[in-house]
Amino acid sequence: MEKQVFIHNRIIEDMSEGVLTIGFDGIVESANRAALTIMEKESGELVGLSFARVFLTDERNDAFVQCVLDAVYGKGQGQEGYAVYQGRESLKHLRIVSSYLRDGETPVGVVLVISDITELTELRDAVRAAETIRGLNRQLELRNRVLQETFGRYLSDDIVREILDSPEGWRLGGHRQRLTILMSDLRGFTAISERMEPQDLISMLNHYFSEMYEEIERFHGTLIEFVGDGMLVIFGAPVKTETHAADAVAAALGMQRRMKEVKRWNAERGFEPLSMGIGINTDDVILGNIGSERRTKYGVLGPAVNLAGRIESYTTGGQVLISPGTRAAIRNELRIWQTLCVSPKGIKGEISLYDVVGIGAPYGIETERSEEEPQALPEPVPVRFGLLEGKQVKKSGLEGRLLACSETGAVLETAEELELFDNLSLDIGESLYAKVTEREGGRCRITFTAKPPCFSVWAETLMGKQG
Repeated sequence: MEKQVFIHNRIIEDMSEGVLTIGFDGIVESANRAALTIMEKESGELVGLSFARVFLTDERNDAFVQCVLDAVYGKGQGQEGYAVYQGRESLKHLRIVSSYLRDGETPVGVVLVISDITELTELRDAVRAAETIRGLNRQLELRNRVLQETFGRYLSDDIVREILDSPEGWRLGGHRQRLTILMSDLRGFTAISERMEPQDLISMLNHYFSEMYEEIERFHGTLIEFVGDGMLVIFGAPVKTETHAADAVAAALGMQRRMKEVKRWNAERGFEPLSMGIGINTDDVILGNIGSERRTKYGVLGPAVNLAGRIESYTTGGQVLISPGTRAAIRNELRIWQTLCVSPKGIKGEISLYDVVGIGAPYGIETERSEEEPQALPEPVPVRFGLLEGKQVKKSGLEGRLLACSETGAVLETAEELELFDNLSLDIGESLYAKVTEREGGRCRITFTAKPPCFSVWAETLMGKQG
């Protein structure tokens, strides 16, 4: 959201023409003051009600209703029509111009600009009337184009409705609200991006985001922003729900299931497989329009957002980790694969994170999870590795020995004092990324988070199957 809120305030609220937004289900979603005046209706007699049911009671308004229905059900291009409208006190001649409220490229409703041209129809001077109508056409076409372009920039039509429904919706500022935050990230994406052509990388990311957004939208999430290869999503705002925590977990599990399709699509094009981790937290946040008078965005702030990011950082590919706050807010049955005890930065003491692989009715979603037990190697294999902090190498040139290995992980013996959830980069000719998931003395169980193209050959050689 950049100038949308200001355009909305200047164009919609101060327009002398009426503006109605109607969903494809025929429900009137908003009406400005001029629309209510022209229709001779109170807001409660129109907004939230079926358009046809409100106006079909008077046969004199059949032509007006037909113009609106043509706009709602056309779904191809904008419509223009003229009709007589009978109000409570007067008969009016109206001009109705429609365009589409869009979510990306997909029409989700119509925007109607209604002009009362009664005085124009009564003018005796045909030349004067024609000039006035032409000027009105130019003005309406410009405003109509601005409305369409503005609405098309929103990722969520719920945000559009909030701004249209509330005169205060465009103002800078926020309020405190309890909701659920979902943060996702691709494992090893930085290394993958370095090996890909730019056009292939963008194509792969666009397909990945498209697949993920379908699940987010399906469970009523609002995508706040893309953060590189990650996403920040909220559930429970701007439309409040009581099931936002469960909706977020269902969306996350659905996203993980969709990764199978993402991997298939990538394989068909010779792209590397992707894996994703998701962290979820439920708590109070500050929610609202953040920025300046010239540049604004709808966003969330607070420690709860930071904790969601910390939780996501503990994940390996395929995992959905949720906080105690999220679990407590869910009444549905959850299938927990394991419970992890962690000490996130900024949190006093340890907290438990829950590795969720399924949620019960009415969602009924489960993901597949399997981990191969590392097989003992014929003999220990020396390996050099680095310790990562974020995406940067914190310590390099560390040494250890691999005692066992599988497709998904290994057992590493080292004199270095590694901690649970430390991120490592093993040198196998290229970088093999892993996370410490178990630790006992000088031995660590590590789970691979991103594997380079040479991994299969390296693993076969390691196990003595080749060479």
